[in-house]
Amino acid sequence: MDVRVRYAPSPTGMQHIGGVRTALFNYLYARSTGGKFILRVEDTDRTRYSREFEQNLYDTLAWLGVDWDEGGNKGGEYGPYVQSERFDLYKKYALELVERGQAYRCFCTEERLEGVRKAQTESKGSLGYDRHCRSLGREEISENLASRKPFVIRLAVPLEGSTRFHDELLGDIEWKNEDVNPDPILLKSDGFPTYHLANIVDDHLMKVSHVMRAQEWIPSTPLHVILYKAFGWEHPDYCHLPMVMGEDGQKLSKRHGATSCNEFRNNGYLKEALINYVAMLGCSYEDGRDLYTLEELGERFKMEKINKAPAVFDYKKLEWFNGQYMRMKTDAELLELVWPFLANSGILGSCAPGEANSPEARAAAGLRFADQTLLEPTAEQRAILLKAMPLARERLHFLTDAPQVIGFLFTEPAVPPLEEILPKKLDAAKTREVLSAAKDTVAKIGSLSEEEADALFRAKAEELGVKMGDLMMPIRMAVTGSRVSPPLVGSIQALGVEKAVARIERTLAERFA
Repeated sequence: MDVRVRYAPSPTGMQHIGGVRTALFNYLYARSTGGKFILRVEDTDRTRYSREFEQNLYDTLAWLGVDWDEGGNKGGEYGPYVQSERFDLYKKYALELVERGQAYRCFCTEERLEGVRKAQTESKGSLGYDRHCRSLGREEISENLASRKPFVIRLAVPLEGSTRFHDELLGDIEWKNEDVNPDPILLKSDGFPTYHLANIVDDHLMKVSHVMRAQEWIPSTPLHVILYKAFGWEHPDYCHLPMVMGEDGQKLSKRHGATSCNEFRNNGYLKEALINYVAMLGCSYEDGRDLYTLEELGERFKMEKINKAPAVFDYKKLEWFNGQYMRMKTDAELLELVWPFLANSGILGSCAPGEANSPEARAAAGLRFADQTLLEPTAEQRAILLKAMPLARERLHFLTDAPQVIGFLFTEPAVPPLEEILPKKLDAAKTREVLSAAKDTVAKIGSLSEEEADALFRAKAEELGVKMGDLMMPIRMAVTGSRVSPPLVGSIQALGVEKAVARIERTLAERFA
C-alpha cells in the first residue's frame, strides 16, 4: 500500500502544539515509509474562518521545516486542497447517498427542531434528531421540493447493530449504532457540507491511506466508518494519537503556558528544540538518546513506537532542549537568531524601535511575527555581537534572554545601589580601594587571553589582600550593572577597556564619593 497521510486543520485559530504534534507525526510517518504528506485546509466553518489563521498554518509549517508534498501552494493531482473550493463535489456525493437510500432530505424547520430539543431535555431523554423525515413518503418529498421548501441532507445511520474498526494504537474498537450521533447532517440547506461529509469524501478522493489524529476524534470514527460503508468505499487505517496534557493531568491549554507555535517562537524557542521535543511527546525512538534532527526523526519514526498513554508537556524539558540547540549554533548562527530580539528591544541605540521598526511597519512588510525586524546590524554592532556570542551562549535559556544578558554592551547600565556593589566581607572603604586599584588592571587586559587576564586579576587580589571573588564582584557590578552576566574578562574585552574603566570611575564617583 502506498502511504498517503494528511494534516487537515480548520483555520479557526493559531496553530497550537497539539496540532503541530499531529502534523509532525503524519509528516514523519510519510518520510519513514517513503509516502506522501498532504496539507489540506478544511475551511467549511466560515463563521470562525480567518485568512490570518490559514496563513499562520503555512507560516508555522514552513518555519518548522515540515514540508508537504501536496496541497497548499504546491497543488497536486487530487486538488483543489481547500474545501471551500470543492462544494460541488460534496453536493454531488450527498445526492448520491440519497439515491442509494443511505441518506435522506430533512425538511424540519428550526422551530420544530428546537421543540424536539426542549421536549427531550424536559423528559431527560437522549438528545439528538428524532428522525422525523426519515420516513417521509415520496409524494410528500416531491411536494416539499416543488414548493422549494429548504432542506438538509442527513445520513441514515443504521438503527441496529454496531460498527467496528481497528485502531493501529488502541486495537479493535466497537461502537453500538444506537450510540452514534442520530442521523447527522451531511449537507446544509445553503449547500455547505458538514465536517463529516467533506472529510470522508476528501480522504477517499485524495487516496489517504492512514488517518493519524488526536484521540478526541474517536467518537466520530464510527460515524465515518458508517459513511464509508454507505458509499461502498474502503476506509483508511486509523491511528488515534494520545492527548497532550499539562502536568496537572488536564488537556494542555493557555493556563499551563504558551500553547500556540507563535507564542513559542516569540518567546525565544528554536524550531529545532520544538520539533525534537514535540516529536518525542508520546513516541520513542532510540534508547539513551535525546537529540535528533528532523531528517533523523523521519528515518526512525515507527507507528508502533507511539505510546497509548497521554503525553505530558514539560516546559522545563523543552527549555533543556532549547539550551542544547543554542549551544550547538556557531557564533554567526546564534547572532542571526538573537538579532531580531535585540533590534526590537530598543537597546541598540541607533536601532531603537521607531516608525521604521514598529509593529505596523513590520505588518505592512508582511512580517507576521513579533520577533522579526526590518533592521540590520551595522558593521560595528555585528563585530561587537560576534564577540559577545561565545560569552552569552551559556547564559541563554531562550533567545529572548539576549537583551538582558548582553544589553550592557550597548546601553549604559544604571549604577547599582551601594549595598549591591559591596561584597559580603568588604566594607565601603575597602571596596572603594578595590575598585580604584582595579582600573589599572582592567586597562591592561584588552588583548590578553582569558588565562593571562585571570593571572593579572589574581595578582591584584593578592596584592590587595582580598579573595578573587571579592575583587571581581564589584568590577562586574560597575561594568555590567548586574551580579549575573557573561564571563567578566570576555565582557570587558567585548565592551572595550576604555568604556569599562569609565564605568568603574562613574561608580566610584556616584557611590563612593
